[in-house]
Amino acid sequence: MSAWKELTTVEEWQEVLNRSSEKPAVVLKHSTTCPVSSSALDEYEEYLSGKPNADVDYFLVKVIESRPVSNQIAEDLGIKHASPQILYFKDKESIWNTSHWSVTNKHITAVLD
Repeated sequence: MSAWKELTTVEEWQEVLNRSSEKPAVVLKHSTTCPVSSSALDEYEEYLSGKPNADVDYFLVKVIESRPVSNQIAEDLGIKHASPQILYFKDKESIWNTSHWSVTNKHITAVLD
């Protein structure tokens, strides 16, 4: 099973962003206090427990606990912050993003596979 890695520092985020030139990545912005975000995390993990795209790296940012990271992602990718929010990017540019109830296993599968 593929799993996500939590990003907790801006430096970790910068490494992921820079590496996206070699390998695309997905980040789920997750609020640990929000039921909608909890549902989005379940959908993300359901996707990862199946047959996720192996050519993509997977990450998670807890938006309350790691606010500077969350803010830097929004700034670097030029995408207004939302939570929950999933972002797919490569070459340091956003390919796709969606938020709230649109973060579903079905939607992720349609985009990544």
